[in-house]
Amino acid sequence: MSFWPNSEHWSVKIPLHTDHYRMSALDRDGVVDLSPMPIDVPVEEWERLDYMDWKSGGDTNFAPLASADGELDCRGFWDKGKTDKDALWTSNAEIAPTLRSYVDGVGANFGRVRVIKLEPQDRETAIRSLHRDDNNRFNPEGEGWVVRTWVELTDCPDSYMLLMDNDADGLPDPSTERRVSLQKGARFIVDTQRLWHVVVHSGDVPRYALITSFESSPHLAEWVESERAVSSG
Repeated sequence: MSFWPNSEHWSVKIPLHTDHYRMSALDRDGVVDLSPMPIDVPVEEWERLDYMDWKSGGDTNFAPLASADGELDCRGFWDKGKTDKDALWTSNAEIAPTLRSYVDGVGANFGRVRVIKLEPQDRETAIRSLHRDDNNRFNPEGEGWVVRTWVELTDCPDSYMLLMDNDADGLPDPSTERRVSLQKGARFIVDTQRLWHVVVHSGDVPRYALITSFESSPHLAEWVESERAVSSG
């Protein structure tokens, strides 16, 4: 039998319903497609970064551009007693000025900023890493709910992020499956604490993408609306 999460999966224990500010754009689906990346990112900005062997969602390595304390650290901010926001730039950010400027240009409070390097994996392999994120540990209620954005740096149009909402038991509901294509320049924002997610990556070369945690706020909501893809509805 193929793997499928059960009630003992660690994601099930992550809170879904809290008193945090949430953006209405994510209410319906938990994901919004944004227009393609408006700037060109030089290849060396992700190829020359210092990557760390950190596994999440498959055979991955991560290059931290911003972390809890400015160190090259992939661990959750809670290990430093912080929420995933109010990040500090690392030495990698000096190698990637275009990516740093892009994140700064959003104008919202950000947490982890990382470039992911994901090795190819088929759907059956990917499903074994299906999970929700613990984005809001230590986040005081009444403040903004932390969500994540992606920018695809490499062109992998046959690959996709698989997203599923929860069933009545807090497990992934296959009837809600949605796929986001990962062609170069694709951008999207996801409530990854709400949605189960993983990337199915076809081909025989690694996929690279920028992942940024942002605190939900009226300003971030305005940015999402200004960057929203026309086809998002």
